[in-house]
Amino acid sequence: MSEEKVIAEVIGVYPDKIKISVDAIHDFCIPGEKLKVGSYLEVSDDENHRLVAAIESFSIELKEIKDDAGNVDTKRVYIIEAMPLGIVENGKFERGGDTIAIPPTSVRPASFDAIKSIFENSVSDEEKFVFASLAQQENIKVPVDGNKFFNKHIAVVGSTGSGKSHSVARIVQNAISARATGFDGLNNSHIVVFDIHSEYQKAFPDANIITIDGLSLPYWLFNAEELEELFLESGDFNNYNQASVLRNVIVTNKKHHHPEVDKIFFDSPVFFDIDEVASCIKSLASECTMGDDPTKIYVDNQEKCFDSEQEKLCAYFTTDYKFTYKQRTSKKGAYADGTLTKFISRLESKISNDRLEFLFGDAAKNMTFEDVLKQLIGYREGNESNVSIIDLSGVPFEVLSITVSLISRLLHEYGYYYKKICNTVETPLLLVYEEIHKYAPKSDLARYKSSQKAIEAIAKEGRKYGVSLLIATQRPSEVSETIFSQCSNFIAMRLTNPDDQRYVKRLLPDTLGNLTDSLPSLRAGEGILIGEAVVLPSVVKIDKCDPEPSSADVPYLEEWKQAWRDVDFEELTKKWSK
Repeated sequence: MSEEKVIAEVIGVYPDKIKISVDAIHDFCIPGEKLKVGSYLEVSDDENHRLVAAIESFSIELKEIKDDAGNVDTKRVYIIEAMPLGIVENGKFERGGDTIAIPPTSVRPASFDAIKSIFENSVSDEEKFVFASLAQQENIKVPVDGNKFFNKHIAVVGSTGSGKSHSVARIVQNAISARATGFDGLNNSHIVVFDIHSEYQKAFPDANIITIDGLSLPYWLFNAEELEELFLESGDFNNYNQASVLRNVIVTNKKHHHPEVDKIFFDSPVFFDIDEVASCIKSLASECTMGDDPTKIYVDNQEKCFDSEQEKLCAYFTTDYKFTYKQRTSKKGAYADGTLTKFISRLESKISNDRLEFLFGDAAKNMTFEDVLKQLIGYREGNESNVSIIDLSGVPFEVLSITVSLISRLLHEYGYYYKKICNTVETPLLLVYEEIHKYAPKSDLARYKSSQKAIEAIAKEGRKYGVSLLIATQRPSEVSETIFSQCSNFIAMRLTNPDDQRYVKRLLPDTLGNLTDSLPSLRAGEGILIGEAVVLPSVVKIDKCDPEPSSADVPYLEEWKQAWRDVDFEELTKKWSK
């Protein structure tokens, strides 16, 4: 660009943009490079400061020009509007564009070296974490501050086919391969992926894969809300009585199995026997007492007395009494009026359901608290792993929410007690929630209550205890706003739904001007990277995964062109019905 002839000049300075007039657009461009929306410009002032701005829009104005003879000609003037991003002073870039002097003395496209220097010098080598490059200049890597990126919660949003799963996989792959020194073996990263579509196993062949067949989650680890969501039916007229009985019997059973523990509550994470609880509730639903004293029952035409209500319940845990009812000498128990009939049926159907064996089976029943944590975080002896993939595809929908809730809550409390006991955080966790709108939506329905509450608690408090979130969704407008509002780093990929576009624009924690208008036109693998961890809001190209998750589209036409294929329906239905 010739310095003798003014080709471009700033013709307007506003709080949130600058307006530039360009006479000859081809001379204005750097040779071999093209200007696009999102390209960077450098604006200098008399104090030799450089303002870096991103192009938001480009237009052409036609101006009439008269020569000395009075002839009128038309001239094209190119108008560029750009958003100020920050100032480069003494080779250091700082966010904020309000220190440029007026009028600026020159404007030109930012050179390759200038842009590269801004990104390379933005983060120290120790904190640098890289998984993407500039979409318009792919040989310029865009680093983020790894500590701020993983510590501040991350949101990855994008429609189907935008490359969302590949982006998540690339981030996790780079995290588990990072090394402070040249040591061999696993690094100290601990990542738990909630995989609802079985996509990530292929991307992490050495991961701790937990499918429904290998998952064991003891029912006795559920808290109060989760237990009630599991066994009680919302809207049932007798819910209050059922909840009262459930709480009383479970607390008594826990005390029965742990007499050495001083204080036990309904949601204390200690073992109780669900079969004994069911047996006791069945007895309460059919018992006969002698008068109004509940500690005196009438069994086999004989009176049997207990010293306390607790002693009676303990007897009901292991003994199946045959109650006798005589109109003059006995009285039906407080719950022998049918209020527990549906509840007992629901309780027994849950316990005996083969699809819920991962909750009520022998493996889950006899598993220790320590083994549960090792299973989830990848510490199982001989099978240590940086990544634990919890395959939720086989979890029945009716227990999906409380399954996610239990795992999330356990991992959150793991971080809390680790810090409380050790007074430090040495094993920080990243929880990756794929398609989070399916189990933590913006909904008041009771079946989502437990998972919403568990993940929202992590979003609000988890960072203090070394538990952070990476949430991924194709429908951000359907996700709990409490969760989204706590995210400080965003990768916004192509979004085609107008509601999702508006929602994401409103939540983004930075001023992007018209750059967010590119959300519906981003190419696969491209996204707007923005947040506290990156020096500049940038349109980036996410590096390719190796290996990739199995989220590719089904090649319909290719398959339809093949010869007719038979289906083994017998084997299909056999696995289906399990």
